[in-house]
Amino acid sequence: MRARIYQPAKTAMQSGTAKTHSWVLEFAPGAAREVDPLMGWTGSGDTQAQVRLRFESREAAEAYAQANGIDYDVTLPQARKPNVRPRGYGENFATDRRSAWTH
Repeated sequence: MRARIYQPAKTAMQSGTAKTHSWVLEFAPGAAREVDPLMGWTGSGDTQAQVRLRFESREAAEAYAQANGIDYDVTLPQARKPNVRPRGYGENFATDRRSAWTH
């Protein structure tokens, strides 16, 4: 049983980084998914693929995996440059604007 430890990226629906500070231990699928012939649903008998554990730090996730004999790979997050404009959204309504507000 192999697992992957990573820090999740923000989703497209998030503007902030609220749920990206924890680390996740997620098991790799042990069996291929198959299509049910009657209903057409996709499923698998592998219940470990449904397990997703969250930890406060990478070290805690690694310690859990080592204590339970789980082989794991660590994927380090890629650092992003913050996208912060000077004055930001509030500049649209500032009384000391340098140019006219057009819309």
